[in-house]
Amino acid sequence: MNIQIAHLQDVDALTALLNSAYRGESSKQGWTTEADLISGEIRTNPLEIESLISAKKSVILKYTNDENQIIGCVNLQIHDQSVYLGMLSVNPNLQAQGIGKQLLQAAETFAKNNNYTRIYMTVISVRTELINWYLRNNYILTPQTKPFPSDHSSGIPHQKLEFVVLEKTVF
Repeated sequence: MNIQIAHLQDVDALTALLNSAYRGESSKQGWTTEADLISGEIRTNPLEIESLISAKKSVILKYTNDENQIIGCVNLQIHDQSVYLGMLSVNPNLQAQGIGKQLLQAAETFAKNNNYTRIYMTVISVRTELINWYLRNNYILTPQTKPFPSDHSSGIPHQKLEFVVLEKTVF
C-alpha cells in the first residue's frame, strides 16, 4: 500500500483520475460510474482540487502504483469534530481490487490518529451498489438527505437527484 498526502504538483493527475472515475465513457469501465445519471465529462476541475489541497482543514490522500502514478484518492475535510469523506476514487480499470477499501481504511486511520471519532459522507441516493458497499464496510445510513447541486458545475443530472448521508464511528 502506497498512500500519502497529495500536494499541489498532483492537481492535474488527481483531476484526471476523478473525472475518469465518475464521468464520461472511461468511467463506465468501473462500477462507480455516474455517467448514466449525470451528463458531461467533468466531475471536478483543477481549481477545486488545488483549493482542497491548500485548505487548512482538508487533505487528499493519494494511492500510487509502483510507477508513482496516482490510481486512487480520497478527500478528507474536518468539520467540527467529524471528518467528511469525499471523492473516494479509483482508476476505473483497477476497481474491485481492494484499492478503494485500502483508501477507506486510511481515511479511518487518519480520523483516529487526529482524534476524530466520526466519519460521514454523502452518496447519490440511487447509487444503491455504492451505498451497499459502504454498508458492508460498517457505515450506517442516516435519515438525513441533502440536495444535489443545481449549478451544473459537475454535470447535468438526467433525473432529480439527492444525497443520502452515511456515517461511521471510529475509535
